[in-house]
Amino acid sequence: MYSMAKNLLGRTRKIRTWAWGLLGLVLLAAFQIRTHHLDDRLYYWINTYWHTEDWQERSVWLPAYRVELDAKPVSGVDNNLSGLTFDPDRNLLWAVTNGPNELLALSREGDVERRYTLDGFHDVEAVSYAGNSQLVIAEERRQSLVIVDVPVDADDRLTPGHALHRDQYPSLTLSLGKADNKGLEGLAYDLKGDRLFVTKERDPRQLLKVHGLRASLENDFSLRIRDLSSMVEDKVFATDLSSVVFDQQSGHLILLSDESKLLIEMTDQGKVVSFRSLASGFAGLQSGIPQAEGVTIDADGNLYVVSEPNLFYRFARESD
Repeated sequence: MYSMAKNLLGRTRKIRTWAWGLLGLVLLAAFQIRTHHLDDRLYYWINTYWHTEDWQERSVWLPAYRVELDAKPVSGVDNNLSGLTFDPDRNLLWAVTNGPNELLALSREGDVERRYTLDGFHDVEAVSYAGNSQLVIAEERRQSLVIVDVPVDADDRLTPGHALHRDQYPSLTLSLGKADNKGLEGLAYDLKGDRLFVTKERDPRQLLKVHGLRASLENDFSLRIRDLSSMVEDKVFATDLSSVVFDQQSGHLILLSDESKLLIEMTDQGKVVSFRSLASGFAGLQSGIPQAEGVTIDADGNLYVVSEPNLFYRFARESD
């Protein structure tokens, strides 16, 4: 009898050990699913799949994109390649670095055409073309937006590399809480609607809309700022926001997440339309994009991503 009781007790202890182990694995799996928003990704994958015909022809439609230039090092840049924007008036890209603070003119092949020192700027993180030969440059820790003239001559040709001095340009400072390394990360300008979208990376993630920037620069001061962060909190299944671009053709926003390795397309009303993973094996990528910092889209619909330290990616939409 004693032997049977001892064996039963031993089996009970083993069952309890297995039960606690299984519970631990379930809790760990649940934590990972919520942390990486895997349940949200599955939901939106199913949702976008069932609505492909509704959105595919009137959106950017990220699932159709595959990489053309994969992790091309940008020559002459060693580190800290950050924000990116497309200049439709000159058919080129502008990028910034934040150590040293520089403005770079890039070809659509990722080659440096000009580089300009940003004198007096601090912790430059993002850039967006705002039309009228002007760029908006974001300083992360200062939470400032500086409006810079594109460095061109009278014939609209890029001038030789020289310094751009911050004290020569107008600026706007936004108060987004504590000034730290989780501040202004992304800028996207709507050329038609005179709207500038601004993202804060995290803690918390924020999305702001600054309306009337162009009008204010032309002495018709009518600046209005609206907080759209609730759309991000409710719908965007990413842990950070490292960049944003506004697509002029569809009127949609494309949000970039470094930590989640995601591109997410959403309407300016907050509806998620499509998304694309930037992890290894997706979109034809040989390796996942290591630290994606900037995204933009050109007039032909090509998508560009830059990543620290100095990597350049170009994606094209596949034809049906």
